[in-house]
Amino acid sequence: MTSEPSRPGRTKYVLFDVDGTLIDAVSNQRRVWGTWAERYGLDADEVYRVALRTRPIETFAQVAADRDPRECLAALHELEDDDVRSGAYAAFDGASELLHGLPSGSWALVTSNYEHRVRGRFLRTGLPVPGVIVDAASVEKGKPSPVPYLSAAEQLGAEPGDCLVIEDAPSGVRSGRDAGMTVWGVNAADAVEGVHRHFTSLREAVPHILAFADGGLVSP
Repeated sequence: MTSEPSRPGRTKYVLFDVDGTLIDAVSNQRRVWGTWAERYGLDADEVYRVALRTRPIETFAQVAADRDPRECLAALHELEDDDVRSGAYAAFDGASELLHGLPSGSWALVTSNYEHRVRGRFLRTGLPVPGVIVDAASVEKGKPSPVPYLSAAEQLGAEPGDCLVIEDAPSGVRSGRDAGMTVWGVNAADAVEGVHRHFTSLREAVPHILAFADGGLVSP
């Protein structure tokens, strides 16, 4: 596995996915989908298995095809908002040090979630919030389309080749790569296909991400 060379002398930017990358929300997502499944009389484990692979609308089509998808989505959003207000959230080890160590204006969040939930989770975990957040409502096409990451780069005034994407999911990796950016994977035992570099934890990646942001070379 190799990495893209960085160009010295140019400002570098870091674009982060949120859930599974900076915020550990697995138990929250399982709980939300479990409650949603119970509301519709469905098997919670099966619903969650499908939800891990697809967007909500696609999940509804598979597990509740006889239901109004708008009603299903409204119920899911209600449960997710309740979870942000009352659920327990944890930032991955190293997230606070990393985000506080990045220069202002050099990083952004690119998420398939919604901005108000991201802000709520960051408030609960004490993480700083950047000036640029590209969420599900910001773009017509979400991941794996390159549009979300390209939108973040544009708002930062960055060239794609000067951006590093930090991801944990195949759709996000594809999104970042198709945007022409360097993509590193974190928080998994095995590398997601397509990443330029893999770290088993965010903590392990912290010094390398900070070095990239400081204009250092991206090494293999």
